[in-house]
Amino acid sequence: MSASPPPTPPSRPGLDKERRFKAINSPCEWIEDYRPGGYHPVLLGDLFNDGQYKVIRKLGEGSYSTSSEVRILRHLAGAAPAEGHRYVTQLLDEFEHCGPNGTHKCLVFEPMGPSVNSMVEELPQFKPRRREMKVRYPIHMAKGILKQSLQALAFLHSKGVAHGDFQPGNMLFALQDLKSVAEAELRQKEDEQTASTSPPVQRLDGKQDKWAPRYLCIAQPLPAFTCYEGDFQIKLADMGGAFFFESPPSKPLVPLGLRSPELILTGDVDQSIDIWSFGCLVFELVTGQPLFCIPRSKFEDDDHLLSLATRIGALPDGLFQCWKTSSRYLTPDGRVFNSQLGGVPDGGEPLVLHEPTMEEVFGEAEPDIDEEQGRQVKKLIRRILQYDPAKRPSAAELLLDPWFHDIDGDVNSSNVAVV
Repeated sequence: MSASPPPTPPSRPGLDKERRFKAINSPCEWIEDYRPGGYHPVLLGDLFNDGQYKVIRKLGEGSYSTSSEVRILRHLAGAAPAEGHRYVTQLLDEFEHCGPNGTHKCLVFEPMGPSVNSMVEELPQFKPRRREMKVRYPIHMAKGILKQSLQALAFLHSKGVAHGDFQPGNMLFALQDLKSVAEAELRQKEDEQTASTSPPVQRLDGKQDKWAPRYLCIAQPLPAFTCYEGDFQIKLADMGGAFFFESPPSKPLVPLGLRSPELILTGDVDQSIDIWSFGCLVFELVTGQPLFCIPRSKFEDDDHLLSLATRIGALPDGLFQCWKTSSRYLTPDGRVFNSQLGGVPDGGEPLVLHEPTMEEVFGEAEPDIDEEQGRQVKKLIRRILQYDPAKRPSAAELLLDPWFHDIDGDVNSSNVAVV
């Protein structure tokens, strides 16, 4: 179950700048977000919707734009309920809940397992972890994940919907049937010592707080109940960034390293941003490392564009002219130079750098595939990562690519119990 905070009230002088609580270093949400207009405080054992739902575990966390998300999920359910159930996590119920921080819209989804981003850490071949291990999915799993997520993308696009935040954190593994599993096996312990919860929440002034919970829960997915062998199933989750083709957002939620070049330079948005993200993820899931690793900084756009120019190739003139700071990094003929040395002196020559291409980085990662498969994957990535959005293949077209021919991936919808 997820709940969105109610609309943020008008800020009061000094309220947003003052910290109320002692810092909590546990991997949880930010404690200062528990305030009027912010998160609803939730504790294990809490009941919702007149006792219909009971909180027994925190599977994960995320942020949602519930109004647009619900509208899109309803659209998908109405347009193709059977297909939607197969490819997208299902919205089972919705209700409002009144609490100390306002009235919250609550969404109830089918329970799912860990994300593709985190499940790789749970695979038995990586336990115990050794320093020399390359933690990445076996190639048959990587290909299955990619094909299923691409099928889900093709389904969304066929219904006029773009996901808008297509990334491994929003691809979830299905769980086993939980109907026969006792609640005690699934219940999260209220125990700081086992890293199940944070230390007690404490205000800096020592007063009791009316808006925050006594503790924060640390997310505990269910890897032990997750189907990850054989016919595993992947579904897309978190439709909070999704949009209808005819009404794209001005600022999509795409993670830094998965942004398309036009999104960075011109702000143009359509469904092809999903396709670009998918191309980046083909590289990432096969090699175990991102194609573009962009740290957050005031130069993140330049860093990304420079990586594009070196990994994929020179930007076309139309896009390059929109890159106003390109002269800091590139010579007039498009060669990369070491801008950290202060640029090019008058009458001097730039120190031209060789940055590895996508194919070179792919080879350096030593993926677990033979030469022919490697050739197919690199060709597929090149086919997808086109600077011109109109030239990128559709999700349906990509499903016909030779690399996907030897894997089924189109699993039947399984019945997942609601707890």
